[in-house]
Amino acid sequence: MVSPELLTTGDSRFAASTRVGDAWSAIAPVANVALRVERDRMRWLLEHRPAPLDRAERPGHITGSALVVDGTANRTLMLFHTKLQIWVQPGGHADGDANLPAVALREAEEETGIDGLRVWPVALDLDIHRVEPPKEDAHDHYDVRFLILAPEDATIDANHESEAQQWVTESELPDLGVDPGLERMAANGLRLARRLLRQ
Repeated sequence: MVSPELLTTGDSRFAASTRVGDAWSAIAPVANVALRVERDRMRWLLEHRPAPLDRAERPGHITGSALVVDGTANRTLMLFHTKLQIWVQPGGHADGDANLPAVALREAEEETGIDGLRVWPVALDLDIHRVEPPKEDAHDHYDVRFLILAPEDATIDANHESEAQQWVTESELPDLGVDPGLERMAANGLRLARRLLRQ
């Protein structure tokens, strides 16, 4: 089996897709036994709900997010979310696009302003969590998470969605009050990033 490679914006494999099966192809390889329940629930959502990739789907919908790792694979970029008022990784709604690695990369580019980001096209982590945005009903995000590598000279030019941005080491994440799922993703993502940068 050929190993995937890091992809950038403009790669022909990043064409938008409306085929739900394309979303599943990014999720299916996640073999972590601890994530089996999330994987099964995402599969059910994709197979049984009429619009699982649409932000209006209830009780929840697919989102794509990015663990942005610096060029040394020692730190991750956290954003203080303007609406939710918590520290999170970049990410957002699929808005009908089943090409989830492309969704995660797009969201990372828009929210960080960093040029030259590259994405590992297989999901790094899966997480289902409840969100309660202002002026919206509470609903679930079925979040498919990807590793994004930043260049060593990365410059942040964040958009309005975050009030603050901070590069942090794995040991500093608990100080930001992040949830255990984000800590798990960061630990696995930093290991994968170090492996990829050694290749």
